[in-house]
Amino acid sequence: MFKKSIMLVFFLTLALTVVACGNNSGATSGGNASSSPSASNSTNPSGSVKKPVVLKLGHIAVTTDAWQKGAEKFAQLVKEKSNGSVEVQIYPSSQLGGDRDVIEGMQSGTVDMGLVAGVLSSFDSTYGILELPYLFRDKTHLEHVLYGPVGDELKTQLLDKSKVRGLSFWMRGPRELTTNKTIASIKDLKGLKIRVPEIPASVDAWKAMGSSPTPMAFNQVYTSLKSGVIDAQENPLALIESNKLNEVQKYLIQTNHVYGYVLLAMSDKTYQKLSADQQKAINEAAKEATDFENKLVFDQEDVLLNTLKQKGMQVVQLDTTQLIEAVKPVHQKYADKYGKDIYDKIVNTK
Repeated sequence: MFKKSIMLVFFLTLALTVVACGNNSGATSGGNASSSPSASNSTNPSGSVKKPVVLKLGHIAVTTDAWQKGAEKFAQLVKEKSNGSVEVQIYPSSQLGGDRDVIEGMQSGTVDMGLVAGVLSSFDSTYGILELPYLFRDKTHLEHVLYGPVGDELKTQLLDKSKVRGLSFWMRGPRELTTNKTIASIKDLKGLKIRVPEIPASVDAWKAMGSSPTPMAFNQVYTSLKSGVIDAQENPLALIESNKLNEVQKYLIQTNHVYGYVLLAMSDKTYQKLSADQQKAINEAAKEATDFENKLVFDQEDVLLNTLKQKGMQVVQLDTTQLIEAVKPVHQKYADKYGKDIYDKIVNTK
């Protein structure tokens, strides 16, 4: 019995050894490594999935604003035109900071893209001219400037000076004044504490009109109006409505003092890292998204005005003749300081 037990153990040990050798033969002898998923990925690159380039786009408007809708359209078009190789992620409501923060981020490469406006004048002083009240006669005049030779010149100059690449100008509704007292003439502006963007041309223009301008980032406006730090502010209807400024302001004064823009811009550092095909996709998407956003902006102007009326704002029509006269010396100052040539080109654009 003892011998039989010894023999049984011997044969069991032998059998286990044979099985173990058979299992190890593929790893040790250079056998078919495709049985391992990780090995398959390393030796068959065509079977791997390449991750898309992710671009961060920041802006100050809320998610219901036309800027956001335009940005969403842009992101969709970029994905389609790049065959999924580029993905744009949108950060609204100042999640990446105010306009200045976004621009500085694009310069350093920590922010890839942004929708930015007047604060551009702090990075290229020529843009300060665009912020002069009553520079543009109307919406059509602005369109002819932005989408003509002057607009191309402005984008080229911005790239040279700040390394921020202007992809396309988007239109905005005209800027209007909101207050807690009615404004019937230029005399009523005297001493009015009005928030303006951090733009020297805006500050000087509102001083010339008799008010007391206070430069401030937009994300501080609501609380400053509520606390009484400022009495008034000026912005397009879209920002007034979407940021609920009707809750802290009683009057909407239709001044139409600035027909403005927002620039869809991109860090040149980021742009240069993309392939030629990806760059083409970005540029084509920007152009198509511009048409989409511009139509959206002006389709909703009457709707926004009626909405603000329904929410309790009193709309005041103002004769702006005196305001136009008051800012003429400011026009001359900034034309002489930042470019008489481009100022004249803007004024003379038909």
